[in-house]
Amino acid sequence: MEEKRHTSSHYEKELQEIKNGLIYLGALTEKAIHAAMKSLSERNSDVAHEVIQADDEIDGLDTELEEKCIQILALRQPTAIDLRFITTAIKITGHLERIGDMAANIAEKALLLIEEPQLKPYIDLPRMTDLVAGMIRDSLDSFIRKDLHMAQKVQQTEQVIDDLNEQIFRELLTFMMEDSKSIHRSLMIMQVSKNLERIADHAKGIADMVTYMVTGECVRHQTYPLDEKEPA
Repeated sequence: MEEKRHTSSHYEKELQEIKNGLIYLGALTEKAIHAAMKSLSERNSDVAHEVIQADDEIDGLDTELEEKCIQILALRQPTAIDLRFITTAIKITGHLERIGDMAANIAEKALLLIEEPQLKPYIDLPRMTDLVAGMIRDSLDSFIRKDLHMAQKVQQTEQVIDDLNEQIFRELLTFMMEDSKSIHRSLMIMQVSKNLERIADHAKGIADMVTYMVTGECVRHQTYPLDEKEPA
């Protein structure tokens, strides 16, 4: 038996506004991550300051979307299918707000690293940035489309980010052991990598909630091997 859906066109418009707001918020966080890495790679302090200032817009939109969701819960008494959508949307805004914080943290580290000689070429960090930005985009697409395959793709990509973070840590540890003067810069670069790893965690968290929203299955503590075949 299919779940009964609402028939109000105004209600439908409210739900669509939440979807559009989440897409826009996701785009802002994606932009912030790329800009933060650009500020580091190009040693551009102006861009770093722009990322830090833009975090206020992300925080404001997070609050606005959460209030809209709460208002719908209070006034519309949504049925089960819409209730799952709205409660999931509230949690997603929290993930995206924290991703914005991580981007600002990277920009802050970039400002400090710009003041010192560059320790090494940045190769894996930009790669991580592209991957986590894609995870954010795909996790939100999976939410809007209720696409479990795309959600699983995000869940699997998290392991790639974890591996890159570990690789960067080992490489920088070698730098620190060989030259004590590199310790401060190495630790800051490690923090940049860790922030990217945490962004991946938040993107996976969104994908996990999509899986729960669609199937009712809690997958937050499961692992996703890259060679795992899809169920028949």
